Parts: sequence; structure tokens; C-alpha cells
Amino acid sequence: MEFSQGAQGRDQALVELFTATFTAAEGASEGTLIGDLVGNLLSRTPAPDRHVFTAESDGAVIGAAIFSRLTYDQDDRRVRVLGPVAVATEWQGQGVGRQLLTHALQALREAGIDIVVTYGDPTYYSRVGFAPVTTTIIPAPFALQYPEGWLAQPLTEAEMTPLRGRARCVEAFNDPAFW
Repeated sequence: MEFSQGAQGRDQALVELFTATFTAAEGASEGTLIGDLVGNLLSRTPAPDRHVFTAESDGAVIGAAIFSRLTYDQDDRRVRVLGPVAVATEWQGQGVGRQLLTHALQALREAGIDIVVTYGDPTYYSRVGFAPVTTTIIPAPFALQYPEGWLAQPLTEAEMTPLRGRARCVEAFNDPAFW
């Protein structure tokens, strides 16, 4: 398995991976929703505002994780939100997602990102260092349907103090349906 950073002309392959994975796990409507989200993240989000990491085997993309900018109007810390993440159904349960996220988090740490947040399954994401956090510490861009799924991980040695100001996500995530 090899890891790389960037979409590198594989936008359609990435959309197909996310669509198929989410369709298999949660049904066709969720697969379409997440596939469209990925298409928007790749085509409409400026490159400095997103980080795409992939896991590949024999030249095929078998996993991917996308991180996008999350800004706070009164805080200059560099924050990224992780989402979505997908591992091809036939590769699930083999540690691909954990290895991919470990690789991605290290690359973001080296790039000077201060904090990474995600909105997902606490049991899964705790395996790579995420812990529950409240919206008083890290405000979300919209009201959260499942606040217990709001998770964060500092990538520096600094204490994680509350982020100040209104949260703003990239345009592709600027929809309460994702929160």
C-alpha cells in the first residue's frame, strides 16, 4: 500500500470511491450526497483550502481522506476539518483507514496545522487520536445534529484552548445537512 497527497487528476476516481463506499454502507441517497460533496470539494475548493490524501494498491485508489479549511474570525490558528473519509468496501477491516489517517495527520502536523476536527464516530476516530470536544471549545459552523460526534485533535504541543469567533467552513460544507 502506498500513500500520496493530492487528487492528481483522479477526481472522478475519488468521487466514485466515495459514492460506492457510502452507498454500500448507508444507501444510494447517502452515496449520492457524499459523492456530490467530494466532487464539489475537489472542483470548487481552492487548493490551499483542502488537503487530499489517498491510499493506493496496484495503482488503484483504495482509500481517501479529505481535509478542508475551517476558520474562526477572531483566531489565527490553522484548523482543518476531516471529512469525508472512505475505504473501498473490500479493503475495510484491514487497517487501511487507520494507516491513511495516521499518514495524513503527520503530513498536516509537518505543514503547520494546529488543530484537526471531525464529525463522526467517536469509537472509530479515537483510534487515531481524536477525542470528543464541545462546541464551546471548538465552535461548529452549524448546529450539530449529533454533538457527541464532534471530535478534535491538536497537532502541536500547545494546550488546546477555545477557538474564538464565528466558524466558517469551505463552500462545499456550507450546508446544515452536513452538520
